[in-house]
Amino acid sequence: MSSVEIFFEKRGHAGLVTLARPQALNALTHEMTNELQAQLDAWRDDDSVRHVVVEALGDKAFCAGGDIRHIYDMGKAGDPRQIDFFRDEYRLNATIKHYPKPYIALINGIVMGGGVGISVHGSHRVATERIGFAMPEVGIGFFPDVGGTYFLPRLPGETGMYCALTGARLKEADARWAGIATHTVASDDLSAIIEALAEADDVDAALHRFARDPGPAPLAETAPVIDRLFAGDSLGGILAALDREEGEHAEFAAKTAATIREKSPTSLHIAFQQMRRGARLSFDDCMRLEYRIVSRVLHGHDFYEGIRAAIIDKNSVARWDPPEFSHVDSIDIDAHFQVPPGGDLDLPDA
Repeated sequence: MSSVEIFFEKRGHAGLVTLARPQALNALTHEMTNELQAQLDAWRDDDSVRHVVVEALGDKAFCAGGDIRHIYDMGKAGDPRQIDFFRDEYRLNATIKHYPKPYIALINGIVMGGGVGISVHGSHRVATERIGFAMPEVGIGFFPDVGGTYFLPRLPGETGMYCALTGARLKEADARWAGIATHTVASDDLSAIIEALAEADDVDAALHRFARDPGPAPLAETAPVIDRLFAGDSLGGILAALDREEGEHAEFAAKTAATIREKSPTSLHIAFQQMRRGARLSFDDCMRLEYRIVSRVLHGHDFYEGIRAAIIDKNSVARWDPPEFSHVDSIDIDAHFQVPPGGDLDLPDA
């Protein structure tokens, strides 16, 4: 089964998935999500498929996220099927995390949001020099979902909290150092890598032939400072630590604090709690938590305001509600983590 937006084929030992919306930066639609889920289910029991390889057309993006404009339009129209996209997307994330066969994502270009969800949970994340990883959701009044609750707190030190609150973009060396990527390769080698994987009995040996050193990671040098400044027990504590930083790291701290203050105050409070809670939860419980959060966010203000500013009007200033960090009600934030009226997310058996 294939559509014009996603293709599937068997090539040698590999089940090859190709994301085919380069004109939309390969953003995931609901249909693509469901087709990928169905194909992974079929290949799970197909002995001729020893591993799954996911690639994308174009050089700009592996997958820049979900089709948020469509989700925005559904919400504005009051379409109750809006939540279905997230339910099915989160189930797909869990399927990938628990997949019994090697799952290799070839990440060439931008990978954000939904693209992270179909790559970072796989057993092998192969990045090229073009990778641009980010979870920038708090900048559009959303939150770092698609498993961000699980994998971000498990990045080195406080790197995950830093990424969640700032939307920082990681390039090749940083992605490898942080563990977002398990391998780094040259983009010119991708076609050869796919052919090698098609013939491979040993995925690790095949990838080792193409692996290269991405060089030093700038994020590794900054990590001790990030660990110290982002260790607070509240969002306010982190901002206070950034504001009082002096000396050689004062400029970094000031720029980071300014970046955070541009984001949705509500989303930032959610993301902070999400990171701290997720560090103690299993993957499946993290996905259930995200479903609870999104069930409430979709009925709030900031998501629609963030999309209006960034996607519809483009580059206009979002008018967050409430506009100040100190005005965010802790009771309202806690409500995002409660079971929604329709119940928790039902996940397939691992």
